[in-house]
Amino acid sequence: MIRNFVIISHIDHGKSTLADRFLELTGTVSSNDMRPQYLDMMDLEREKGITIKMQPVRMEYILNGRKYFLNLIDTPGHVDFSYEVSRSLAAVEGAILLVDASKGIQAQTIGNLELARKQNLVIIPVINKIDLPYARIAQTEKEISDLLHINSSEILKISAKENTNIEKLLEAVIEKVPPPLVDEKEFQALIFDSKYDQYKGVTTFVRIFGGKVKQGDKIYLINGKIEGEVREVGIFVPKMVSVEILNPGEIGYLSTGIKEPGKVIVGDTIGSPGSGKSLKGYQKPKPMIFLSVYPENCNDLELLKTALEKLNLNDAALTFKPEMKEGLGRGFQCGFLGLLHAEIIVERLKREFGLDLILSTPSVVYKIIRSNGKEDFVYTCADWPKDQTEIKEMLEQWIKLQILTPMNYLGKVLELLETIDAKPVKTSYFGVDKSELVYETPLREIVSKNFYDKLKSVSQGFASIDYELLEWRPADLVKMDVLILGRKEDSLSRIIPKKEAVKEGRKIVQKLKEVLPKQLFAVPLQAAVESKIIARETMRANKKDVIAPLYGGDYSRKRKLLEKQKKGKKELKEKGRIKIPPHSYLEILGG
Repeated sequence: MIRNFVIISHIDHGKSTLADRFLELTGTVSSNDMRPQYLDMMDLEREKGITIKMQPVRMEYILNGRKYFLNLIDTPGHVDFSYEVSRSLAAVEGAILLVDASKGIQAQTIGNLELARKQNLVIIPVINKIDLPYARIAQTEKEISDLLHINSSEILKISAKENTNIEKLLEAVIEKVPPPLVDEKEFQALIFDSKYDQYKGVTTFVRIFGGKVKQGDKIYLINGKIEGEVREVGIFVPKMVSVEILNPGEIGYLSTGIKEPGKVIVGDTIGSPGSGKSLKGYQKPKPMIFLSVYPENCNDLELLKTALEKLNLNDAALTFKPEMKEGLGRGFQCGFLGLLHAEIIVERLKREFGLDLILSTPSVVYKIIRSNGKEDFVYTCADWPKDQTEIKEMLEQWIKLQILTPMNYLGKVLELLETIDAKPVKTSYFGVDKSELVYETPLREIVSKNFYDKLKSVSQGFASIDYELLEWRPADLVKMDVLILGRKEDSLSRIIPKKEAVKEGRKIVQKLKEVLPKQLFAVPLQAAVESKIIARETMRANKKDVIAPLYGGDYSRKRKLLEKQKKGKKELKEKGRIKIPPHSYLEILGG
């Protein structure tokens, strides 16, 4: 008998610890091999204490004399990785909704619950960390009851850390989660993740919805339109272990033998050759944050490209395309689901591939409607029309922002919301002592002003945030150019709201004055919008005492040397051009 299920919750509510207890209880991992956060395979996950990648594992458990095969997928909790959660939900029939007794329902708890409901999954509500001295069990119980419209007696109370009621929870999974419905005849498998193996080609993580598959079988990727031959099939225990056959309803891996990563798409259906029936896949995620990534050493460009291709296979939400900027050379414009997603990818590029990188400031995508009616997306300043008269209308992406905060931090959270361009939609009470704030705001405000970190700071980590995309709305935007020695530096241009142009212009010229290497002549630093200078700083000349070697004598000799120096500086200023060193870019673009 098979049970496929996931654990979903807000970040840091104990998913990984609960998964550890399941592994111990079922004997999947021996006590000698056990370590905390066992299913978090990346060093980054253990360092940050968060789950970044979903991780499947197969466990065996005997209940009332019957053996059950339990396929668990441990999922991330942070809003930036909700796409990982949505993919895992399509491969299972049930979900444990885990809530921290000390924090109660959080924004991403609700977000992940909605994703599970869309897949019609059986929900098992669970309160974790009941052992904590400051646990708010009664309040959390009421919050869950109100959210799910259930009786409080249906909610299980556990402590994953102290191993309290874990066996009772596992038995509830077996009793409540239905076995998978499968087609015994036609082979169909849904790809929910993948990775690259240089010997076996692309290895896909799959849920078998129909038929069986074994080594040597011919397969066909319906959307990728490519055939392959199965090199190996196996299961996760949680390490990848090969088996003879994968049966209907099971979760495992399948090595395709396909050496072209771009042909294997997460959400694709694997069938038999000649099969044309496709399973319902995943909606392709839309990047919300864009970042330019350049290698410090231009010889590492191919390594950076290869690294991005490999990470993209394992992370379908990552996008990238080549771009070229004067002063930086060639690099890639990368798209991410959020700032944490961007931070994790950049850190993996550095650690796993040994790359030293130069990064731009994060930006969002804009849309312009030209006078001829054509719509264009603007990812970088290079996409901005040279002729401003071509622009009929400018648009930016708005989001619905949901914040849950304890009442004692409500005042500070409201003060923070006043610092961004946001419109209140509703304020309501959630449970006993929690307030729900719903606002509408441009996505730009959340990204450029580091709103997430500021919210955590003012609420001491207790407030939580979730958001969903709304429509495109009109915006008053301008392209701000930066001039050094009167010459435009395209790599430093940026798109900003018109009302913030002067403030941002002053900010960048002051930063340039601090970080640029001094020259033998004065260097004017300017910010301009539509050829109008809005901010200026002057970097003073580096002085050299040319008359120091002269002692006494006729003053006319000194004057000639000073005049010669003055003339030379003037010529340098006319002919010269400031080359911005890579390390200076790191400081300038880093804000």
